[in-house]
Amino acid sequence: MINIRKHTIFPEEFPEAWASDWGEDEFGLWMAFTYKGVRQAFRWCEPGVFLMGSPTDEPERDDDELQHEVTLSKGFWIADTPVTQALWQVVMGENPSKFKGEERPVENISWDDAQAFIAKMNGMKAELKLCLPTEAQWEYACRSDTTTPFFWGDQIDSTLVNFDGTEPYNNGRNSEYREQTVDVKELPCNDWGLYQTHGNVWEWCQDWYGEYPSGPVTDPQDPDNGEYRVLRGGSWLGNGRHCRSAYRHRNDPSSRYGNTGFRLARGH
Repeated sequence: MINIRKHTIFPEEFPEAWASDWGEDEFGLWMAFTYKGVRQAFRWCEPGVFLMGSPTDEPERDDDELQHEVTLSKGFWIADTPVTQALWQVVMGENPSKFKGEERPVENISWDDAQAFIAKMNGMKAELKLCLPTEAQWEYACRSDTTTPFFWGDQIDSTLVNFDGTEPYNNGRNSEYREQTVDVKELPCNDWGLYQTHGNVWEWCQDWYGEYPSGPVTDPQDPDNGEYRVLRGGSWLGNGRHCRSAYRHRNDPSSRYGNTGFRLARGH
């Protein structure tokens, strides 16, 4: 028997006028748009409270992961996959990716490139209200009500995550190193129906990188300025430690790499 996620707080409007299809399944509510035959679905993440960062006893943690309570007072929609090469191609008219495949994530994408894509889509249909997720939204969605290093628990291998399996996390067993991206839905999703929040490609967040607060916060906002933008999730090229829910990566917003893409959100 399938247990359907029972939302207690619902979006103000469902479905919205732009949606090509919508519904409810075991992961909760979803809506999708279709542009020139390419579909992108979004999952509803209702408001909630979670512990962002990592506990001091989490193996292989970094000092910038100070654990603190975060309240997200508003629900949000987040894409169930990173942006695919197919979607990027129909919107932007080209494909910068090193590892070609319509259902693979677009990569070699800078933060600035992601913003150009978002601006173009919103320019065509403003009601989409597309954006990048904030760092807090990203970790909240990735964790899906868990507090462990990974959504699956304390350990991963290459049957769950596309990463360098020859460099496992916390003395885990070695597994496959594919040395390239895989299709965005090739590996299992989390309990909110989100694919590959661990591994495959790093995902840009909206925020400038900065220190975490020392106490509880509500709806944390992007710092006013900074040098680097935040990336989350790890990649096919990285080790197991980088794929943890709490791990924070950062880079220049103009930088492009073959292990860096992005995931859309809506409306912050």
